[in-house]
Amino acid sequence: MTRKKGITCASLAERIAFIREFTALAEVPFVPELRLYVASEVTPMWRATATWLADAGADVPFWSTPWAGGQALARFLLDEPARVRGKRVLDVGTGSGIVAIAAALSGAKHVHAIDLDTLAEAACVANAEANDVEVTCDVADALAMDPSAVACDLVVCGDLWYERPLAKRLERWLVALTERGIDVVTADPGRSYVPTSVHELARYRVPTSIDLESVPFRDTRVLAFGRRN
Repeated sequence: MTRKKGITCASLAERIAFIREFTALAEVPFVPELRLYVASEVTPMWRATATWLADAGADVPFWSTPWAGGQALARFLLDEPARVRGKRVLDVGTGSGIVAIAAALSGAKHVHAIDLDTLAEAACVANAEANDVEVTCDVADALAMDPSAVACDLVVCGDLWYERPLAKRLERWLVALTERGIDVVTADPGRSYVPTSVHELARYRVPTSIDLESVPFRDTRVLAFGRRN
């Protein structure tokens, strides 16, 4: 493995090996149908990631824990498989891949996951394998994609409304997709920048990581853009 400016150039196999070494395969609290490679505590995992990447400023390893938004959206897709069955699904900001895996288990025709983090790609691949489903995954900025070039039937994003610049950019992109007739479903565990131009599909009380959220549960809404259905 080589490193350049603190960014890992490890192969996918090396990244998967790192994840398996520092995490454990465990049942997801709110979605027991799934098992994910998760960290027992996020802060030590964060330190281990920074050391491995040789980057003291490494981002939070979002892929190492099932966040409330992802759990809620995965639960919704498993409970409402008709919304995803036979469809081409794009999971934006996949993290651990929890939502993508739930879509695959619910009968999606094809599931593609995208994340900016190379370790998230590895986590998604490893977790999909652990759940015996097929999910393709890319490291890319989904929001840089021209909405007219996005070829899918349903876009899902679990918990991406925590920063204003990201939220504004994401909302514009998702609205553009709905204008093309693509269904968009997201989740919100009470973040500050969730759009108002959405409607609620479901609401859950989801277990969370006290290490990151400082609370044991978050009331989390599953939300849709565009028309009510």
